Amino acid sequence: MATLKTLLTFILAGAFLGLATASWLGPKWLEWDNTPRLQATQMMCNLPEVIRGVTQQLLHYQFMGTLVGAGIMLVLGIVFVVSRAKKQKQQRAGQPPLTPPSPGPSV
Repeated sequence: MATLKTLLTFILAGAFLGLATASWLGPKWLEWDNTPRLQATQMMCNLPEVIRGVTQQLLHYQFMGTLVGAGIMLVLGIVFVVSRAKKQKQQRAGQPPLTPPSPGPSV
């Protein structure tokens, strides 16, 4: 149960970091992507359609950032859990075996 809790913590932390990164970088990317390449040209567009499209792209990037962050942190969490288990196994191997208590005097 502790392993599952650790992995879930890693996944949620990664999802949050991915969402935060996409929310921070997404608007900058969308601004760059939606500006005309030639500054001398004027754009005539259907503004509500453009707003819907840009919002949809931002939500898509946030969703993908969340998934990528969760996936990366899941892999890192698995590596962490496996390395911790190996370390605990090595510590147990280095300790002398537990001897059963010697029987006391019979009453």
